[in-house]
Amino acid sequence: MKHDTVILDLDGTLVDSVYQHVLAWQQAFRDVGLRVRAVDLHAAIGMGGDKLVAHVAGDSAEWAVGDQVREAHDQHFRAFLPTLDEIDGASELLERLSSSHRLVLASSGEEEVTQELLTHISGAHHLSEIVSGSDVQASKPSPDLLLAAAQRVGAERPIVIGDAVWDARAAQAAGFPCIGLRTGGICADTLSEAGAEWVYDGPRDLVSSLRRSPLASAGQ
Repeated sequence: MKHDTVILDLDGTLVDSVYQHVLAWQQAFRDVGLRVRAVDLHAAIGMGGDKLVAHVAGDSAEWAVGDQVREAHDQHFRAFLPTLDEIDGASELLERLSSSHRLVLASSGEEEVTQELLTHISGAHHLSEIVSGSDVQASKPSPDLLLAAAQRVGAERPIVIGDAVWDARAAQAAGFPCIGLRTGGICADTLSEAGAEWVYDGPRDLVSSLRRSPLASAGQ
């Protein structure tokens, strides 16, 4: 069945920023006197910041310092912005898919940071719409962000591309098929267990495999 719309994640899918987020979150927790392991933060990247604090540090941390940690994370992450780059093959993937699909970005990040990250992607102009965490009440793994992205362009048969288990779980909750990418540092088995039906090493690998991918029916 041909997919008319591709909904794409941003961090770890198009921009190589996952580990910078880990460092920013880790420092933000240190700022309030909490220690959180990098491995736990890495596993949580892709989840919305509204959920991440409680997920890695417990409800008591969310109640006491959640907003403070999120604000500190944003400040620390901004320091990394000049050093970031798009993931190999990201712009080519957008260009190839744009000829036959509507492309919608769906990022859990807030609108301002999302827009700044997009400046690192030379092919960002191929995106038809951009939906950020600022546009919905509940972030990934809730399906709200993906449903909003699909509704924005009137998608009938959307497919999701993301690098985190939260992308796959959100897609599953929305009833959309999901392509997983390993560029966020999550292994193929973990992505598959979370609901990704196909897994590729990254955008470059997907570009090379388009004719054999779930997007092949679009004539790629």
